Amino acid sequence: MKVLIFPPNSLILADLVERKGHEPLILQKEIRHKVTDPEIDSPPLNIRPEDALKGLKYAAIEVPSGVRGRMSILGPLIEKAEAAIIMEEAPFAFGCVGCARTNELCIHLIKKKGVPILEVKYPETKEEAIDVVNKINTFLDKLEAKNG
Repeated sequence: MKVLIFPPNSLILADLVERKGHEPLILQKEIRHKVTDPEIDSPPLNIRPEDALKGLKYAAIEVPSGVRGRMSILGPLIEKAEAAIIMEEAPFAFGCVGCARTNELCIHLIKKKGVPILEVKYPETKEEAIDVVNKINTFLDKLEAKNG
């Protein structure tokens, strides 16, 4: 299954999803496609006009342009998602997308989509970390059982 992870650039969550045989929907793959696309002259600074328009599908024109820009990449990932894992209260170094409003909008859209979601709190201790990994593995195993 295609599993959206949030924060969407968390390599830790992506690795856990991949190890269970699912496809992690992550920001790095989308950015890689953008910076290696021959249509872009000076990656990663340029965007195409259609990228700016894509963001309008998810956020109104009054929303700051940074939110619309991020949503032009994150919105399609949410649309592809068949399940999601959301890490709550994660520190910035864990995988922040840099914009609290974008994060709120993404989480709202994920929940509105109606796919299976696992929400876990960022672990503070070794015991909590083991518990979080176990919860993620159990969630991913159940996805496999439903669709395998």
